[in-house]
Amino acid sequence: VCLFLMAVNVLEEDSMEQDIESPVTIHQPKLPKQAREDLPKNINKECAKRKIQRYVRKDGKCNVHHGNVRETYRYLTDIFTTLVDLKWRFNLLIFVMVYTVTWLFFGMIWWLIAYMRGDMDHIGDSTWTPCVSNLNGFVSAFLFSIETETTIGYGYRVITDKCPEGIILLLVQSVLGSIVNAFMVGCMFVKISQPKKRAETLVFSTNAVISMRDGKLCLMFRVGDLRNSHIVEASIRAKLIKSKQTKEGEFIPLNQTDINVGYYTGDDRLFLVSPLIISHEINQQSPFWEISKAQLPKEELEIVVILEGMVEATGMTCQARSSYITSEILWGYRFTPVLTLEDGFYEVDYNSFHETYETNTPVYSAKELAEMASRAELPLTWSVSSKLDQHAELETEEEEKNQEDQNERNGDVANLENESKV
Repeated sequence: VCLFLMAVNVLEEDSMEQDIESPVTIHQPKLPKQAREDLPKNINKECAKRKIQRYVRKDGKCNVHHGNVRETYRYLTDIFTTLVDLKWRFNLLIFVMVYTVTWLFFGMIWWLIAYMRGDMDHIGDSTWTPCVSNLNGFVSAFLFSIETETTIGYGYRVITDKCPEGIILLLVQSVLGSIVNAFMVGCMFVKISQPKKRAETLVFSTNAVISMRDGKLCLMFRVGDLRNSHIVEASIRAKLIKSKQTKEGEFIPLNQTDINVGYYTGDDRLFLVSPLIISHEINQQSPFWEISKAQLPKEELEIVVILEGMVEATGMTCQARSSYITSEILWGYRFTPVLTLEDGFYEVDYNSFHETYETNTPVYSAKELAEMASRAELPLTWSVSSKLDQHAELETEEEEKNQEDQNERNGDVANLENESKV
């Protein structure tokens, strides 16, 4: 469906002597970029086919890039999450740099204290009490800084009680060192324990299918878990991503619509031990209510499916995503069974996880099927009602005849009584 129709205004001359046809004026309103890309290329009101751009890729990564983000200070207000979201190479680089800079900074301060007190000028003097014993240069001050912050304590370089500024610096470095350790170690722990790798063992079928199930047209796809450790409290959601234009002319790019996969019946909560087929009934509330097999390839839509749950080993929440575009939705197919009963256990054959087979499915939309079913029931309803009406009419006629016969009999009896009296 084209988003915009060419507006043509024909100007008429005020003169009554002759009519002159004015040139055609095309008005192009200011629309968003997404709407301008969808403008018709010709006056025949035909939309050119465009390649569907995925919103979510098959591996679950969102195909969205944020540009012109000027408020970068917001990332610094949540520095912990920013560090966790960084790639591993940058995360390790920052980890090493933070500790190195901290050791160098406090090593420089220890060296300055020794230099200002004159400890460098009394190296080897047994009568001189330095701030830090056996500190004879910047390298030794750097090593003492590492020992202080990591609490290694080799015992060769120690602080003396004749240096109050050194005692204060020792307290400051110990506290700040503990804070740095807690922050960086916590960041690395969260980075390592993120359940992103666990989500990679949750698989979705390559294609989605549309076929009949229990007499109803349904959209189905399959999910599975490759690990033996289960996903606790697993739940499934589905979204339809499709641009739309409102009745007021507002263009909404990538509008999200919920696809019911059993929210009201509780079927969206999964016991994901073996692969499951998730079904969406195409009814009047479904966005696929008016879509038929012939119309499906013409639609520019994307179905995003989201599987969430807690990892049994760590208790952390993981999320796996995938998507299906129109070319990946097969009309008239079903999934091949993958579960078989063996000697004392069930076996799942993941070689057939993505396989489908063709089945007899109507090519009409769910709305058309409902209309045909209602039309097929109407003659039966008419026949039953007509028979009931005929039966009622016959009963009425019989009652009228019985009433007339009764009246006639009553009249004859009355005549006989009159004759007998005479």
